[in-house]
Amino acid sequence: MSPSRLEENAKKPRVVCLGAPKHAGTQYLEAFGKQFDFEVLDALDRAETKKKLPELIARGGPVNAFIIRMGTPPYEPFDQDLLKALAPDCRIITSASAGYNEFDVDWMSKSGIIFCNSVDAVAEATADMAMFLILAVLRNAFTAERTARSGQWRGQPGILSPARDPTNLTLGIVGMGAIGKYLAKKVAAFNMKVKYHNRHQLPEEDEKAYNATYCSSLEGLLSESDVVSLNCPLNVNTTNLISTAEFAAMKDGTFLVNTARGAVVDEAALKAALQSGKIERAGLDVLCDEPNVDTWFLEQENVIVQPHLGGLTDVAFQKAERECFENIRAYFETGKANSPVNLDKIKE
Repeated sequence: MSPSRLEENAKKPRVVCLGAPKHAGTQYLEAFGKQFDFEVLDALDRAETKKKLPELIARGGPVNAFIIRMGTPPYEPFDQDLLKALAPDCRIITSASAGYNEFDVDWMSKSGIIFCNSVDAVAEATADMAMFLILAVLRNAFTAERTARSGQWRGQPGILSPARDPTNLTLGIVGMGAIGKYLAKKVAAFNMKVKYHNRHQLPEEDEKAYNATYCSSLEGLLSESDVVSLNCPLNVNTTNLISTAEFAAMKDGTFLVNTARGAVVDEAALKAALQSGKIERAGLDVLCDEPNVDTWFLEQENVIVQPHLGGLTDVAFQKAERECFENIRAYFETGKANSPVNLDKIKE
């Protein structure tokens, strides 16, 4: 058996976390510290990080692995300008987030840095949010609560009833990855039919396990769905994936749920679809330009908005932080990280 990277280096690899990992657990961190020289970079935003990261390296030597926890907006984007002090000694950067559009993965690849995202940590929590929004749009939850809080209780006849029942409705999942699979399992409890569109069709045994039917084209999926849930990553291929033509392909009165990224949807086209009734109601956990979102969506009664809370649960935070550490442990023990994003582009 070939020696691990830990065995090859008498000195412990230096691992730095951007901010204190508050959810991984004290005992877990103590065990990790037996194998690694672990410390925290106490920086609250981008400006502090740009100042303190070079100082930390000058004081204690090169950083071999860098961890980025949840709550990234104060630091974004994670590019060369922010992280250049890590090169050329850093071998791996891990993120607690599933999406990574805010990370300059190309720069990391050119610098020989492996980048890892979180694959499963926030998946079920995000699927829970999608399920919550599906029920909320079907039951017209925003209007119901606003009416009750205003003292009108149910308001004028017909405003709140009848709501749509999920039973026998077809849910179209765009992106059948970890989140989509969790969602498919959950909607089964509400007697919904599941269809999905993916870059690649799942194996037959997986389709049976999730009781999901594959649609080879996005337009075909949209035309057959009563509820559409967006669960795909944001990249150059999925930016504005749902735009005017895609809304036109949908049934009149379709319900739309987005827990992916705001830019997966063309917001101008979504406005038009909401105004025309093509989309009866939308449940959005994500919007473009967060937190400086288009306030139009906040003012609409047929839009239910959450402030990007899909993966923000206590269990998800613990899983996400530990996934970061385990990616690093795996890399230095075996030479292979658990969830590398850029392995095919890396130039070590």
